[in-house]
Amino acid sequence: MIPITDAMKFLELKRYLDAKAAQYDHPDFIAGDPVSIPHRFSQLQDIEIAGLFAATLAWGNRTTIINKCLELLAMMDNAPYDYIRHHQPRERLQLMPFCHRTFNGLDLLYFIEYLQHYYTNVTSLEFAFSGHMSPEDETVEKGLIGFHKMFFALEHPERTRKHVSTPEKNSACKRLNMYLRWMVRKDKNGVDFGLWQHISPAQLVCPLDVHVARVATRLGLISENKSNWKTALALTERLREMDPEDPVKYDFALFGLGVVEKYV
Repeated sequence: MIPITDAMKFLELKRYLDAKAAQYDHPDFIAGDPVSIPHRFSQLQDIEIAGLFAATLAWGNRTTIINKCLELLAMMDNAPYDYIRHHQPRERLQLMPFCHRTFNGLDLLYFIEYLQHYYTNVTSLEFAFSGHMSPEDETVEKGLIGFHKMFFALEHPERTRKHVSTPEKNSACKRLNMYLRWMVRKDKNGVDFGLWQHISPAQLVCPLDVHVARVATRLGLISENKSNWKTALALTERLREMDPEDPVKYDFALFGLGVVEKYV
């Protein structure tokens, strides 16, 4: 690893992060990451639903996350879209035993209820985000805020709100931004799906957690090691200077450095 100092020039840092992004944005990355869950499917709606649950449950040990997602998919007969569309409300009670950290059966039942309501009227979950945005928006902020409000438009348990973040609360929205990266970004490497067409990769915001924030601070990309919406925007703006059309590709580099290489 090259030494990082405050004096590192912008082009040096860009070359370094380009190389790290290419290293981790690779098919070999899929198997050990929650993105492997939606990769089990080929139908758009199956990918959307499996991806949403994988992103929602994506905190903690990655192996545990994957195993819990597989457990959940098995409870839906490994056909999430078919289950969402055709199950009877009383069948949701069979999901009550599910739990991952603070996400429990009550939260899951509301997710299932909302998704059944949504897919009865709309063909793709993309529009739950893109319907609140315009091509002129610099970022997906309005899409995230709109999704949050739409998601909780039905009667819901108050506790479930902590599992869907919004920029209005200054949350970094790490898991939803990761989900949007999966759905929107598309390149030849095949980790991200690039299935959604009404949101541009240029509008994506970098998923920001404690690992990414620590690495970004050490590299001089952000001035404060804080995981919030303001910092996520500041980091994304710096990454946009390196690649205006695809700033979030550097999520692979920052994640790899922080989680895999334990760079501190």
